[in-house]
Amino acid sequence: MQKKLQNITNKLIPLGTILLFIGIWAFICAKGLVPSFMLPSPSDVLRAFIGDFALLMNHARVTLVEAFWGLLGGITIGFIVSILMDQFNFAYRGFYPLVVITQTIPTIAIAPLLVLWMGYGMWPKVVLVIITTFFPITIGLLDGFKSADPDMIDLMRSMGANKIQVFRYIKLPGSLTNFFSSLRISVTYSIVGAVISEWLGGFNGLGVYMIRVKKSYAFDKMFAVILLISALSLLLMKLVDLLKYTTMKWERTKK
Repeated sequence: MQKKLQNITNKLIPLGTILLFIGIWAFICAKGLVPSFMLPSPSDVLRAFIGDFALLMNHARVTLVEAFWGLLGGITIGFIVSILMDQFNFAYRGFYPLVVITQTIPTIAIAPLLVLWMGYGMWPKVVLVIITTFFPITIGLLDGFKSADPDMIDLMRSMGANKIQVFRYIKLPGSLTNFFSSLRISVTYSIVGAVISEWLGGFNGLGVYMIRVKKSYAFDKMFAVILLISALSLLLMKLVDLLKYTTMKWERTKK
């Protein structure tokens, strides 16, 4: 009973915080403390969201497709690079600095170059999403591989296991917690990366929609698309949690 009450409380606290934030926002707008053209009220944002719902969904579909393919590419590259760095010391020394360097370059600086090289289609957006998402996956998996129990590895080797078997039965299962933690970060990066790339070139997508409404000073619609981006990011994070719950069955038995 106490545990159930604690779970309800844990869910009510974030909800209460959000409602408090919306209440303060509505109060500021109602009292005219900030001009409405600078800060639209929550009701104005909701009306803009409902009014442009069909258009927002059409743009969101494009952004989600870009984010999906970019995230898939980031996960694939992250797996390959992390396995190589774990298995081969020369690969670790060679790849690790390059992996870190990719994250020191601002995405807003890379995006125009990708548009110049690849045009205004979908692929520049996908490549930018790959660049922004593969780093958390790579580092998370590598940390998971490196933190494998050495006693378990020695036991497997004493029983005649080769490197592939050690990786399959010890390192890979032990790194899944790190992988899903990194994936939660990467799914949010995928949406943000796709939107940023759309700012600098494209015909459809939430980033293109944001540029159009900004130029028309429709800030209620600007806030509406920000709300949608946040909702999509939270939804994707929840899907990752669900995937983790269904994949890591041994974690449920521990609880």
